[in-house]
Amino acid sequence: MSIGDTIKIGLGALVGALLTFAIYSTLNALVWLPAAERHGRDLEAADLTAATNKAIGELSNAADQARVRRRLCSERGGMYDFAKSECVEAKPVGDD
Repeated sequence: MSIGDTIKIGLGALVGALLTFAIYSTLNALVWLPAAERHGRDLEAADLTAATNKAIGELSNAADQARVRRRLCSERGGMYDFAKSECVEAKPVGDD
């Protein structure tokens, strides 16, 4: 094996490594990382909702519970339906 062949093999390995790194980095930036961030946000939101519901359940009476639920509803942009005692979420406006 000559020095030229060794250089060609080394350059081929280097180009292959750079190509692999470029493909992996692109997939990571465009596919895997956004999916992981969405999953993390969903898990965090679920944990916060569970903690909020637990704290509301530990309030001393129904009036306090209703007051907290109304406040949470209005902070999230919803309208509290007093007849049904539930929050009606605002519907997002689409770009039609």
